[in-house]
Amino acid sequence: MPAVRVSSASVPPRRVRRGVVVFDLDGTILDDLSLISHVASDVLNKAFGTPPEEGRIHYLATTGMPFEAQLAQLYPDAPAALRASTARTFHQRKITEAYAHTGPFPEIPKLLKRLDREQWTMVISTGAEAEMADLMLEREGLRYWFEDVLGSKDGTKREHLAEYRRRYPGVPLFLVGDSRFDMEAGLGVPGAIPVARATSLHGWALTPEDLRRWGAAWADYSLTGLPEALAALEVGPEAPSKSKDAAKKRPSASRRPGAK
Repeated sequence: MPAVRVSSASVPPRRVRRGVVVFDLDGTILDDLSLISHVASDVLNKAFGTPPEEGRIHYLATTGMPFEAQLAQLYPDAPAALRASTARTFHQRKITEAYAHTGPFPEIPKLLKRLDREQWTMVISTGAEAEMADLMLEREGLRYWFEDVLGSKDGTKREHLAEYRRRYPGVPLFLVGDSRFDMEAGLGVPGAIPVARATSLHGWALTPEDLRRWGAAWADYSLTGLPEALAALEVGPEAPSKSKDAAKKRPSASRRPGAK
C-alpha cells in the first residue's frame, strides 16, 4: 500500500465487509513503551530538571496524548518555545533510541492476519507522525494489513476516530488502545467502542480493571483474544441471551398454526 498522506476531503466514504478496527501504535502494536518512557524521562530531565523516575511516571500517566499536549499539561508555565524544542528533541530521539530497537508484540502478526481473514478492516491512529508510523509498519512487514494511517498532523485521536467514522459509515468501529486517553477518545465519538491492551512495566501498571473503569469494553495484557471480543461486542453483550429467550417463546414446529 502506498504511504501517501491525503486530506480527508479527498477520501470518499466507502463500504467495508464487516467493521473497522482502529489500532493505536505505540504500546498497542509496538512493544516500545518502556523504551519510549526512558527517552521521555531523559528529555524531561534535561529540559525541565524533572527527576528521571518522576519524569518517566509523568510521561506514562499521560501517554496516549501527543507529546506536545503532554508537555502543555505537565509544564503549563514553561515557555512555548522551550516546549516546542523539547518536543522536537523527543521525536528525534524516539526514532533513534526507541523505534530503532523495538518491534511488535509477539501475537501481532498472526492477529492481524486472522482479523483480515475474518473480514475486519484495519487502520491506524497514532500520536506519532504518520510518515514514521508508515515506515515502522513497513519495516516490520505489517503495513500491508492497514487501509489507512492517521498521525499527529492529522489531528487528535478523537478527530481520527471521527474521520474514520466518516470514511467507513454504518459499520461497527472499535478503537484498540493502551491508555486512559485512548479510552476517553473512544467514548467521545458516537458509535465507537474502545478496547484495550493492559500494561505492566517496572514501577507502572494499567490493569484490565483500570482500563475497564475508564470505559474499555474489553481489556487484557495480550491481544490474542481480541477477535473473540470483537465478535461478541459486534452483536452486543445481550444478544445471546435475547436469542435464547426468543427461542423459548417461539412455538415449536408441532405447535405452529398449520403445522402437521
